[in-house]
Amino acid sequence: MSDPRPAPAGYTLTAQASLERHTTFRVPARAAWLAELMDDAVVPEILARPELEDLPVLALGEGSNILFTRDFEGLVLKFANAGIEVLTNGDVSRVRVAAGENWDAFVRWSLSQGLSGLENLILIPGSVGAAPIQNIGAYGAEVREFIVSVAAWDNQQSESVVLDNAACRFSYRDSVFKQEPGRYFITSVEFDLPRAHPLRLDYSGVREELAAQGIVAPRSADVAKAVETLRRRKLPDPAIIGNAGSFFKNPLIATERAEALRRAFPGLPLYNSSAGNSKISAAWLIESCGFKGVRDGDTGVSDKHSLVLVNYGHATGVQILALATRIRDAVAARYGITLEPEPLIL
Repeated sequence: MSDPRPAPAGYTLTAQASLERHTTFRVPARAAWLAELMDDAVVPEILARPELEDLPVLALGEGSNILFTRDFEGLVLKFANAGIEVLTNGDVSRVRVAAGENWDAFVRWSLSQGLSGLENLILIPGSVGAAPIQNIGAYGAEVREFIVSVAAWDNQQSESVVLDNAACRFSYRDSVFKQEPGRYFITSVEFDLPRAHPLRLDYSGVREELAAQGIVAPRSADVAKAVETLRRRKLPDPAIIGNAGSFFKNPLIATERAEALRRAFPGLPLYNSSAGNSKISAAWLIESCGFKGVRDGDTGVSDKHSLVLVNYGHATGVQILALATRIRDAVAARYGITLEPEPLIL
């Protein structure tokens, strides 16, 4: 049973806490300790508590990018701190956002303030603090383009730090926060958001959706509406069916090898990503191996999008991981490409 312990203002502390409602996969798992933070300033105080010293620590936002396959025998820090602060206001506004703020709500707030840049990233589940970790991206945009700095608790140095954009070492679905797991607990993020920004319209049906809505001269809000429509059409809602969004990254491989694969498998979608490399659609690879819509007990692959693994009700993390492994092995056997998962898997 959960064992709530008295705690000072700013956080709650629970022993043997269920994590099921704290992740979008909604698989059964427990944490030895769960600290829910309303004030990020209490992080060092929590870590200094005698019963929590020397335990492994895991930072958690809204749990939209994690899969538990077992209980966590340590401390889960769940960031629930809130607040949006406009630091400067002009053609480009600098905004500081608490890690516990909901990402989609922040995007909608930015649009309501006449700010642009984040419109293609609407409806991505999760918290603001989680966004830099995997450098979230969608429809041709990535969050790193707008991040100025990230404030965090450095668990290695036992101090608060601020990492500028370069120090975050952003790359495709990656950052220093993934490269050094367990070191940084993000407390807030600063963004530079322009009032005018070139719109990204050339990705995955955005122009077509705008045309279907009769929009000839789109604004940021129009692009956001188009992307939201596309996402709702293509992706299952984690509030209705357990999932963590895209389970695999789109693989990046040498362009010469990618072209050879397309000659062998006509129709294989390729996207130029960087000098000498091409991005391949992981969804196409998975679907071509026959996994779209596959169901095995209470776990399966969405019939809306083959990148999304789902929990139909009572799947365990072990079962979801087993299906992911089957998919990875099938793609590797057919195409010689090993898919990498996007979520953190414990």
